[in-house]
Amino acid sequence: MKITEKQVTAVKRKQGELGLSTTALAKQLSLSKGTLYNILKGTTNNVYPTTFKNLNDWIIDQYTTLK
Repeated sequence: MKITEKQVTAVKRKQGELGLSTTALAKQLSLSKGTLYNILKGTTNNVYPTTFKNLNDWIIDQYTTLK
């Protein structure tokens, strides 16, 4: 499945807002650090469906939960 630039931007924005390291974010997303690093750096946008789901679920949770 393809991850869009908008999805990557949303993850980066929330990562910055929450002050999360790449390692901490990877744990929240249930992804390996390497996979997350490649997504954030734009070296990959084609991922497994489970990775896509984890990423989207986290984005939705972050934008729908007021803290």
